[in-house]
Amino acid sequence: MDFIEKTRIRLEHWITHNDHHQEQYELLVEQLETAGKNESSEHVREMIKMMVKSNECLRNALKTLD
Repeated sequence: MDFIEKTRIRLEHWITHNDHHQEQYELLVEQLETAGKNESSEHVREMIKMMVKSNECLRNALKTLD
């Protein structure tokens, strides 16, 4: 397996991994809001926005590998 194929696999893994974490973070936001911890939920929400951007960068890296 060459370097590019290994990189493709790593990027795909990281994207999937981050997507799973994002789902968990979104659940946490809901739980924090239910608990009345809106300020904390906003911080987590901000982090989710950053993660979305991060995954967008990884997806773009994957697209441009070819």
